[in-house]
Amino acid sequence: MIVSDAPTIGDRLKLLRHERSMTRRELADRSGVNTDVIEKLEHGRRQTARATWLMRLAGTLRTELSGLLGRPRPEDSAVRDAVTAPESTPGVDPDDAGEAPDVGELRAAVTDAWRAYWSGDLPHVAMRLPGLIGETRLAYLGLGPRAATPLADAHHLAARLLSSLGETDLAALAAQEAIQAAERGDDELRWTALHGSYCSALLHQHLTGVCETHAVHIAEDTEPPLGAAELRRLTVWGNLILTAMAAAGTTTRAGAVHDYVGLARSAAGRFDREHLDYHVRFGPSEVAMHATHAYTLLREPGLALRASCAVHREDLPRAMYGRHLLDVAQAQAQLMDLRAAESTLQEAESLSRRSFRDHGPAYAVVGELVEEMAHVSPDLRRMAQEVAIEG
Repeated sequence: MIVSDAPTIGDRLKLLRHERSMTRRELADRSGVNTDVIEKLEHGRRQTARATWLMRLAGTLRTELSGLLGRPRPEDSAVRDAVTAPESTPGVDPDDAGEAPDVGELRAAVTDAWRAYWSGDLPHVAMRLPGLIGETRLAYLGLGPRAATPLADAHHLAARLLSSLGETDLAALAAQEAIQAAERGDDELRWTALHGSYCSALLHQHLTGVCETHAVHIAEDTEPPLGAAELRRLTVWGNLILTAMAAAGTTTRAGAVHDYVGLARSAAGRFDREHLDYHVRFGPSEVAMHATHAYTLLREPGLALRASCAVHREDLPRAMYGRHLLDVAQAQAQLMDLRAAESTLQEAESLSRRSFRDHGPAYAVVGELVEEMAHVSPDLRRMAQEVAIEG
């Protein structure tokens, strides 16, 4: 057994409560969380609580949820365990498992976790997600189809997070569980959107043919009239097309890539800004970003750089824009504009050092520059060390 001196949720709860000069009863009355739960947390007789209860406590104590959760533990495998044990309800104590959560409150908690994901705060998402999965499962057991949406969205988030962590098999499993949850609800468009994320998981598993075939099949079955459809339908459909484009680019099928780019641009022509619907993104900058990536894979750097001109930094999350810049740097390197590529790499690194270090494309571009440049600058040498390139 490993004993840790790190503060627990209960320790932080007690400290914050004392700082606010509140008794347990006052905190319970104001937050709506049972006094018994608060006492057990503070005394270490339970290590966590439902995600919605933790959000209530954090709000009452005027702190962010991270103020209760503390520092993330990178080694924590709780998300993996939650996905591989679909009957489990992590974060739910047997003493309070009989009380069904409030669906509206649970939806808000899942949405807040997605907000953290899009901001790039993956460690804190990993800490919060197991409890959300457990509570959405509990809600579905008690409420049935009324709780299908938060159940699907929590598993969707697990799929995206696990994919980001390189756990591609588990990401596909989580996406399948999300689809199954959506089937129990009444929103067909959510079901369609989740197939797009399932296809992304297949792509990360290097199952490019399966990914493209499935994405195209779902897109053909759900294709909306481009000139008249609701924008959220175009978002979901367009995301499927972008996923198929990525698969075609990976297999360097230029004709298919050009066709997908044309379809995506036609759909994006209806948008005057980026849209986020059902936790998938689509819009002019999103299409341009994916086109840049696909053209880079095809080694068509001129087309890639032209496409990148339509990507606006303010339209994309910080880490996503940093990943896009790696494609721009790759295209510049393909044109032997090595100094421009180095400058672009520095900008990408400045946006998200962790993502820069973890991305294979950064390793490839930095390695190419180190090999091609007669004089390796101190910045380039440092970036080479960052991505573990020797020499």
